[in-house]
Amino acid sequence: MKMTIKQLRAFSAVAHTLNFAHASERLNMSQPALSLTIKGLEETLGGPLLLRTTRKVMLTPEGETLLKASRQLLSDWDNAEEMMRQHFTLQRGKVSIAAMPSFAINVLPPILKTFRMCYPGINITVHDVINEQVIEMVHEGRVEIGIVFEPDYSEQVNFTPLGLERFIAIVPPGCHLANRDHVSWRELLNLEFITLQSPSSVRLMIEEELKQHGLPLRVSFESHQLVTVGKLVANGLGVSAVPALCRTQMSALGAVCLELSQPVVERRVGLLYSAHNQFSSAAQALVNTLKNSYNQQHPDTHIL
Repeated sequence: MKMTIKQLRAFSAVAHTLNFAHASERLNMSQPALSLTIKGLEETLGGPLLLRTTRKVMLTPEGETLLKASRQLLSDWDNAEEMMRQHFTLQRGKVSIAAMPSFAINVLPPILKTFRMCYPGINITVHDVINEQVIEMVHEGRVEIGIVFEPDYSEQVNFTPLGLERFIAIVPPGCHLANRDHVSWRELLNLEFITLQSPSSVRLMIEEELKQHGLPLRVSFESHQLVTVGKLVANGLGVSAVPALCRTQMSALGAVCLELSQPVVERRVGLLYSAHNQFSSAAQALVNTLKNSYNQQHPDTHIL
């Protein structure tokens, strides 16, 4: 048998009071039960810890040694118990999340603000990386939650959709299309086209969709970041197509946003997570907030 926390608490109470009656009251335990608990501890450890006479109780040298150790052991135990209680009650915790830049910049901040107001003690680490790296980080277990465009099926991860994200056109303020409400792909592709570098998921989605409709993609400028694409467009170097969730960001950069059709290009965006690991309490709370907040922000696009 091994020493138990119940035995250690009983011994500590007797060692501090040097009185079985007082210790039993402190522990809300009968004196016979307390005596049996101390006896069991002594048998487990191999020798006497207390010397008992009709007049007083004293610690043996081994009892003195255990008393010193018990202070740290009980403190560590209580701290661990309280820490876990705080984790399960969402007073403390930590969550790592990876999100593609278009989501991390444009959608995630207000959602995290809502989450922080509800759970101020939970620390969140956000990895702002391209779609492919999000998938990789979830596969490798480096983050609990990923936010991506729907990937190919995998037995290692699960995907829960949040909504459909449609691509929109962005053009310079001085472009002859800037006063239009919408534009077709064919009209857009007749101009200098700016897009992300391969193997960006946005670039691949555009290429695959246009290929199915027999529309050639001739690229004039390429960039690694959507913010650079937006700035290039705003400065009159060409036009582009970006996910609609970037609309506010692109407008802030100076580009004009238009609806884009013929064809309509859209892709499900959602949560990616391990198929084999259970969420921590903090991660589950964040998932719930992500779902609720996204649906409120995008009432016309969510599909849950």
